[in-house]
Amino acid sequence: MKKVLMMIPVLVLLTSCGINNIPTFDEKVKAGWGQVENQYQRRADLIPNLVETVKGFAAQEKETLTAVVEARSKVSSMQVSPDIINDPAKLQQFEQAQQQLSGALSRLMVVVERYPDLKSNQNFLALQSQLEGTENRISVARRDYILAVEQYNTEIRTFPGRFWHSMMYSEMQVRETFKATTANAEQAPAVKF
Repeated sequence: MKKVLMMIPVLVLLTSCGINNIPTFDEKVKAGWGQVENQYQRRADLIPNLVETVKGFAAQEKETLTAVVEARSKVSSMQVSPDIINDPAKLQQFEQAQQQLSGALSRLMVVVERYPDLKSNQNFLALQSQLEGTENRISVARRDYILAVEQYNTEIRTFPGRFWHSMMYSEMQVRETFKATTANAEQAPAVKF
């Protein structure tokens, strides 16, 4: 009984000293990445509907539609596993495919501006709104992932997390975060009419 009573302060000390922070923050990183993937999937699911709607109104813009379909297909065909966040090269490849899709969608929106009938179509407007909302959600999910990675990496590099990392969690490595994959991404795009 005396040993049990002596263990209580030790357990309290261990639970309040940050011993569980590293796995907790690691789970936040994984959940953050899961949300990024979820938003990418939402976008991929919306695109066929958007493309079919546009096809009905702008059949002559096949090149743009083909680029969107091909970019979506490339993104969909990538094997994305939870381990992608541990491999910077795979993460960069995945992000480049997503950037190609974003570029193709931007060109599609330019096509829409050329066709007043398409812009007035309620189905297209609803899909366009959904796609815009999805792009915003992707941005928020990326931001949340970046913050989770920052918190995790800070924990394993500072005291007492560094101590716990070396003692108990040495297999858990520093995580890579998102980087802009578009050249001159820091500059606002020029809009010309």
